[in-house]
Amino acid sequence: MTRGHGSTVDGILRRSARRTPARVAVEYGTRAWTYAELDDAVSRAAALLRAEGLGPGDRVAAYGHNSDACLIAFLACARAGLVHVPVNQSLTGDDLAYLVGQSGSALVLADPGLAPRLPEGVRVLPLRDTEDSLLGRLPDTPPYDGPEPRAEDLAQLLYTSGTTALPKGAMMTHRALVHAYLSAITALDLSAGDRPVHALPLYHSAQLHVFLLPYLAVGATNVILDAPDGDRLLDLVEAGRADSLFAPPTVWIGLAARPDFATRDLSGLRKAYYGASVMPVPVLERLRERLPGLAFYNCFGQSEIGPLATVLGPDEHQGRLDSCGRTVLFVDARVVDADGADVPDGTPGEIVYRSPQLCEGYWDKPEESAEAFRDGWFHSGDLAVRDADGYFTIVDRVKDVINSGGVLVASRQVEDALYTHEGVAEAAVVGLPDERWIEAVTAFVVPRGEVTEDRLIAHVKERLAPFKAPKRVHFVAELPRNASGKILKRELRDRFAG
Repeated sequence: MTRGHGSTVDGILRRSARRTPARVAVEYGTRAWTYAELDDAVSRAAALLRAEGLGPGDRVAAYGHNSDACLIAFLACARAGLVHVPVNQSLTGDDLAYLVGQSGSALVLADPGLAPRLPEGVRVLPLRDTEDSLLGRLPDTPPYDGPEPRAEDLAQLLYTSGTTALPKGAMMTHRALVHAYLSAITALDLSAGDRPVHALPLYHSAQLHVFLLPYLAVGATNVILDAPDGDRLLDLVEAGRADSLFAPPTVWIGLAARPDFATRDLSGLRKAYYGASVMPVPVLERLRERLPGLAFYNCFGQSEIGPLATVLGPDEHQGRLDSCGRTVLFVDARVVDADGADVPDGTPGEIVYRSPQLCEGYWDKPEESAEAFRDGWFHSGDLAVRDADGYFTIVDRVKDVINSGGVLVASRQVEDALYTHEGVAEAAVVGLPDERWIEAVTAFVVPRGEVTEDRLIAHVKERLAPFKAPKRVHFVAELPRNASGKILKRELRDRFAG
């Protein structure tokens, strides 16, 4: 085997396997893998993929639910020099065909139950559960002994969540991801003694790249769950098998709303990470009141930067609950106006990044790549404010700011006001076309108990300037979300614009 410098994704696992070979690396269901066993499985899977006729740079899509097989597939692609393309397991039809086709994937690794959804003619290899699957064929496959990828090679096409447009494949190199892992380890205080549970979909960059891979780098024992099931999560905490949990606000909201949340023994939970979308401040306050000894970390970023850009640590929350913190180790950030000039501290502007964690652009989309990377900086599309101490607060997505009667309204501010009402379980605010107001501030609310439109509008007016209050409130059973928990405001606008 030709050896390189090891600045690769699979090199993360190889070093941990040599350092602590007998320690359990991953538990999934009834299976457990030591670091040595996991490293061996990855080498055999890499050899199997190359034996399928795949060569360096070929794209391999992964379409499966959370499992140890999903992790092995990603690391095997990295070791074999292939480009991994994670696919949201809930996608079907045209959305699924778009990702597989746009990436040019030569092979799809799929859970057997999901394979029938794939477009006709796509080459498929089962991920698990059958003798001819990737996992089933490992014992009969010799370990990989081919050349290592280079640090500058692509490791993954990380598709954006597509909340505002068709997903774009962010081209992530090995070097970018390794830098991102080190940033996560230092900013989030990850250590080998932690007992993390990974419940969000592994196709999503936050669970895979901010937590699972960095935790493998430090040598922790990782529990992988099929989904963020509240009963299972709380059982693991009470049993002492989990003390570290990452979840988006929608999961934390669900846990906090459980009748047994106030009575379960959750004293063993030491670290709580939240991100992927904005956490409503009133919800965070309730969580901190219920679990005063729990260390909360706010994680913010986006797919294109690996995806962690800023962190608000436990000792920084006091007085800054709405902040997403300061930049992590390998990220530089500015807040700029429409012309790209720095704005004064305290003034809203677009947050832009420069970092070795950044993607190389978007796969086969040169115009979008050029638009995102202007003047040497990546333009995030997030509207933010920076204070004199370097802390950032996300005001809104640039595209979600509402122009109501010529005055700009940040949807997040209105959402936070709604969340202070006891009758609001969840809320999303968008601007809908309006002849008088240009865009009318419109709230979509999942109610808790009895509540009326007039009461909620009056409630917001008591806390914000009257022009920021919703003109209309729609009560809905649930808010549309992608699998990572982000609210699909584009879908709300499209559905109710007429």
